[in-house]
Amino acid sequence: MSGIVNGRVSFWYAGDGLPVPRASLDGDATADVVIVGGGYTGLWTAYYLKKAAPSLRIVVLEKEFCGYGASGRNGGWLYNGVAGRERYARVHGHEAAVRLQRAMNATVGEVVRAAGAEGIDADIHQGGVLEVARTPAQLARLRDFHAVELSYGEDDRELYGAEEAAERVRVAGALGASWTPHGARVHPVKLVRGLAAVVEALGVVVRERTPVTEIRARHAVTPYGTVRAPYVLRCTEGFTASLKGQRRTWLPMNSSMIATEPLTDAQWAEVGWAGREALGDMAHAYMYAQRTADGRIALGGRGVPYRFGSRTDNDGRTQAATVEALREILVRFFPSLGGVRVAHAWSGVLGVPRDWCASVTLDRATGLGWAGGYVGSGVATANLAARTLRDLVLLDSGDSGDSEQGGPVGVGGRTELTDLPWVGHRVRKWEPEPLRWVGVRGMYATYRAADRRESAGGGERASRLARVADRVAGRG
Repeated sequence: MSGIVNGRVSFWYAGDGLPVPRASLDGDATADVVIVGGGYTGLWTAYYLKKAAPSLRIVVLEKEFCGYGASGRNGGWLYNGVAGRERYARVHGHEAAVRLQRAMNATVGEVVRAAGAEGIDADIHQGGVLEVARTPAQLARLRDFHAVELSYGEDDRELYGAEEAAERVRVAGALGASWTPHGARVHPVKLVRGLAAVVEALGVVVRERTPVTEIRARHAVTPYGTVRAPYVLRCTEGFTASLKGQRRTWLPMNSSMIATEPLTDAQWAEVGWAGREALGDMAHAYMYAQRTADGRIALGGRGVPYRFGSRTDNDGRTQAATVEALREILVRFFPSLGGVRVAHAWSGVLGVPRDWCASVTLDRATGLGWAGGYVGSGVATANLAARTLRDLVLLDSGDSGDSEQGGPVGVGGRTELTDLPWVGHRVRKWEPEPLRWVGVRGMYATYRAADRRESAGGGERASRLARVADRVAGRG
């Protein structure tokens, strides 16, 4: 790993460096809404609440600095995936899940619109999402996936054969691809930094280096004081397990990334990728990638998927074996890049509920709310969740807000967003250790074994392996 910058939170901070943290909380305080977590969910929630009801006193409490967690480490996929859709279809009906999907489709455009309106330059390029199949088993899965997406109303999605896929990105051995226009490439840190600056300018109080150790009804407790508010919103995603009483609520799943050195014009001519689509595949242990604004490839996947006891890393440092595994994926997809240097590697955590369903909740009796469990699709989902939290809070408080600024316009105490099937969803906790460590490690070992068998031509045997892993995971 000589010459590779490992950790330092993520590559996305390499350009401007880590931020100087804002001031910590300096004693007890009161507010109308206190938000725990300074990532996308917390900041978007503060943004939409303040735009709809400017008189609200809102405080955001962040353990390190805004964007320290997944919001500053992700792959920069702003796309329309939503965790748990099939389960919501079974429980609430297909049409309810279609409404959720359509809301996610629109959310991609909403993030692009809001960033533009607020002058946030986050290197956004709306080139859609291309997901490729490289084995016959993956191709069968791709076709099934494409048909399912069409059944949820995504009639602008396109299915490609090998030649059409290569016209977009020349992935070696690609047999086909599915493309959706509902996706964009973003620079994660530019987005979260810009959003933090915007909410502060709106009058939201942002306190960094302020770890919240306990959340209870109308109280957010920190070592520096307690903030009291009628509404306390938990927006901590993969770091939720560090809060008192929340260790088994959402599992902090690790994901790792590498970023190459900038490619030359000749190398890009070999790769293609002129449309700058977000790029993924149909492997069970899937990869995700983007072409960055400064001409690199940033590529991610699962390394060590889970640390015993729901531990999280400190600065994003990842293992040498994981870096090499991600580099192997890069060269497998783009053999002409075999000599390209990996410049940066890092890791982060995402929140995984026991049933793999994202959710948004507000308990009217206690004033406690939360959103998360995005299972890796949080860049866009956090925005939809934030607008939903806004509606839940304003409807509960009796403050209709300013409808022209996004305040809820509802009927009978409901809005289109609060009627989505993920609102109020509850799920059982994860198993205690060592069961969850054994289960998660075993699950991803099985997925990787399934991928190896598919590459070797053992499609049906691989599918059986993957179904076993799905049952262990509680997916579907």
